[in-house]
Amino acid sequence: MATTSFENIDQYIAGFEPDVQERLKDIRKLVHDTISDAVESISYQMPAFKYKGKILSYFAAFKNHIGFYATPESNQAFKDELSEYKTTKGTIQLPYDKPIPMQLLRKIILYKAMSIENQKKK
Repeated sequence: MATTSFENIDQYIAGFEPDVQERLKDIRKLVHDTISDAVESISYQMPAFKYKGKILSYFAAFKNHIGFYATPESNQAFKDELSEYKTTKGTIQLPYDKPIPMQLLRKIILYKAMSIENQKKK
């Protein structure tokens, strides 16, 4: 990918092969379908979504996978369901040779949104 500075998620997605673009678009749509008032941005040169002013999630495409980032707290909450995926403290690697676990990502997004709402109440 030649571009290293993106102004929006459309620009980011456009820099990838069509099959990767489709996966990225699917994740983007999932976030919006799950949290309709999620706000798009680019942060750390990755697509990011904010909810109530706080980061909801990020995603990024790599050579063999898409990284989905919804914070270490979210990964810990779903560690059993994430056991078949390579994870790090705050990352879930979604390999290109497997379907995207849309229902699991939806649960993670909802969990993170609830966590943000609970923080706002405090």
